[in-house]
Amino acid sequence: MLRSSLLPLAAATAAFALPAAALADGVTITSYGHSALLINGGGASVLVNPFKAVACAAGLKEPRIKADVVLASSLLLDEGAPVAKGRFLASPGGYSIKGLRFEGFAAPHDRLGGRRFGNGVIWRWQQGGLDFAHLGGTAATLQPEDKVLLGRPDVLILGVGGGAKVYDGAEAAEVVKQLNPKVVIPVQYVRSGEPPADCDQTGAKDFLEALPGVPSKPVGRVLKLTPPLGDTTRIDLMP
Repeated sequence: MLRSSLLPLAAATAAFALPAAALADGVTITSYGHSALLINGGGASVLVNPFKAVACAAGLKEPRIKADVVLASSLLLDEGAPVAKGRFLASPGGYSIKGLRFEGFAAPHDRLGGRRFGNGVIWRWQQGGLDFAHLGGTAATLQPEDKVLLGRPDVLILGVGGGAKVYDGAEAAEVVKQLNPKVVIPVQYVRSGEPPADCDQTGAKDFLEALPGVPSKPVGRVLKLTPPLGDTTRIDLMP
């Protein structure tokens, strides 16, 4: 279950209204591998989950770049390393930066209520006219109140590779069914070959097979999304 440290839901929802500047022409998303994505649009740049090249991110080029906002699922080095420049957010709460509103919710980083790995942070924000939800750092089962807090995202960033701290394919597929997003960008999975040493994640095959009616395709390292996105779910696979 997610645990919000924010205002009551009605007040938080009212505060989450998009400023006019953010009602723009969509976003451009660039993948740096693992769960690091740079999202440009709505007058701001947002970097999600910068990493050190360790564990499941071993061998990847670290995203040593600058963004207006840096969102981290946790302070683990493979999903919240201090390698990038920008306003770094890794704690639950509400934040207004560069005309965008970010809401962070605490969520167990394991399947044991956080007793093994503590809590990560699930992020929700709107950018370029699109509603984002980032669940890259949790393995917690969603509860009804969690679905109210997250709503129906236009874009769902979701860990799918399994292991001790990330949804496995079947668990991630269930989250997709519950939230019914328009675009799913899977992260935290092994893209090709064998997992690096000290990595307990696998590929995306189990996730894709658990959603047989949902179309999926590789889209390359750079993805442009422009609202409206339609009303059905698709999976965009980024390297």
